[in-house]
Amino acid sequence: MQTSVTPQSTKLAALLERAELFTESQIAELLERQQQSGRSITDVVVDQGLAREDQFLEALAKAMDLPFVRLGEVTIEAPVLEKLSTKAIFQYHVIPVSMDNGTLRVATHDPFVPGLVDALRMASGARVRLALSPAADIAKAATKFYGVGADTLERMIQDDRIELAPEDEDGKKDLQEIDQEASVVKFVNQIIWEAYQDRATDIHLEPMEMSLRIRYRIDGVLHQTPVPAHLKRFQASIISRIKVMANMDIAEKRLPQDGRISLKIRGEDIDVRVSTMPTVYGESVSLRLLMRHSGLTGLDKLGLESDDEKVLKKMITKPHGILLVTGPTGSGKSTSLYAWLHTINSVDKRIITIEEPIEYEMAGINQIQVRSEIGLTFAMGLRHILRQDPDVIMVGEVRDRETAEIAIRAALTGHLVFSTLHTNDAAGAVTRLVDMGIEPFLVASSVEGLIAQRLVRRLCKHCRRVKIPDHDFLESVGFPLDRLEEGGNIWEAAGCDECRNTGFTGRTGIYEIIPISDRIRPLIVARAGTTEIRNEAVKQGMRPLRYDGWTKVLRGVTTVEEVLRVSEDNEDLAET
Repeated sequence: MQTSVTPQSTKLAALLERAELFTESQIAELLERQQQSGRSITDVVVDQGLAREDQFLEALAKAMDLPFVRLGEVTIEAPVLEKLSTKAIFQYHVIPVSMDNGTLRVATHDPFVPGLVDALRMASGARVRLALSPAADIAKAATKFYGVGADTLERMIQDDRIELAPEDEDGKKDLQEIDQEASVVKFVNQIIWEAYQDRATDIHLEPMEMSLRIRYRIDGVLHQTPVPAHLKRFQASIISRIKVMANMDIAEKRLPQDGRISLKIRGEDIDVRVSTMPTVYGESVSLRLLMRHSGLTGLDKLGLESDDEKVLKKMITKPHGILLVTGPTGSGKSTSLYAWLHTINSVDKRIITIEEPIEYEMAGINQIQVRSEIGLTFAMGLRHILRQDPDVIMVGEVRDRETAEIAIRAALTGHLVFSTLHTNDAAGAVTRLVDMGIEPFLVASSVEGLIAQRLVRRLCKHCRRVKIPDHDFLESVGFPLDRLEEGGNIWEAAGCDECRNTGFTGRTGIYEIIPISDRIRPLIVARAGTTEIRNEAVKQGMRPLRYDGWTKVLRGVTTVEEVLRVSEDNEDLAET
């Protein structure tokens, strides 16, 4: 197809030539593709892989004698933001940056939109000059300053009505395919989309007296997300929409309810577990996002030190016995169990799990969902699993004596059993089992290993910085100063656009691992206390949680404060 020559294309070709990034033939091809697709030249350049967006826009800005700005590095005053309506911001994908001598500087990633400057001048009532900025920067700034779903809320206010999609349309479908005409549907989709983009595991919609607060849990820490003004006005409709999606009773607002939504985002299956709770200012809604395949990983991705990984690999390949991983809710226990199963999964092993809920689906493994309402409990499921000729059994959690007894019987009859317990440290798992009514000699005979773990946030590699150590503080929390004096560094979080200004990106585990040896078994039989078992484990080489945490601090993976946040004083031993 021959490219038609227009004054606009001639001008654009001259600008691309002045940008000094492309050859003459590349410019001709870019213009042809741009005319065929009708998309912005920036998008075409990026799609063709000829330049990064920021690299192209910076060169283009120089060629056009316009400023290039990274919006994460500038402060925008409130009066400047008020110069353009929310509708104009999202319609033209721009953001006002500054006001100087009656001229409004507006950032865009596509300065070639026909009539853009005139439209912005009409909308703002001021002279307009453009600046160039990456599309992602503009989108982040729009959410930061105007709130998630601000454009949708603006239309909802203008229409003064709410439309709900019929319930029968809310099956498993891609967010992009859900009817975008209904404003409240789009707003809820945007909330979930933003959470997915930010790697959030939970979304909380919390009614306050004068507002509706939305918070995301990212890397284990809650962050409040900006929301538009007047969101409270649409609280009932938003919550009703979520309840419709989760097949819950929208008329029942006095009792807690649980539901589930199945979605796809960018082709990835997402399970959203929904829970509502009546509060004084309306129903509080919590959504947990479970990415069915993103949690599948190997031992090498858990953050284990190399010698700990060798010890654990030896334990999970034993022919029989119980391995217990302990820690509070949200400490990564399920991820560890799946990593163990992923490591040993093979065609010559029959692996069966019973879980509540099934967080990740694994090929080659038989997974059972607990359904207490019809009597399918952990204990009942485990009893029937034993009749299915398993080699390896994974029990989501040992909650009661009956489940513990069946798991121990399975281990003593030649099965390898993985499970979790809620205790503060590894040695405490022994005490918990005995407290459940399990005889100590059965615990000593069946348990092969105990693992305690916590999750600490990883320092963002783009902005972390070396911190001057406070030796008195480090000494007071038991930090090994001798290792610091050997040449290590203490690091701290700074914050940048890459990490939402938190200073952290992602999480990793810290661990303590106790193989049950012939010197520890007699202590269990003799009903020894947790401290005595821990001390013996340390003598045999076990490193407590905090010691493992200090190792990651010295490697620049996390901070001292993070290790202190997730561990307790009594989880450390003076003599290591």
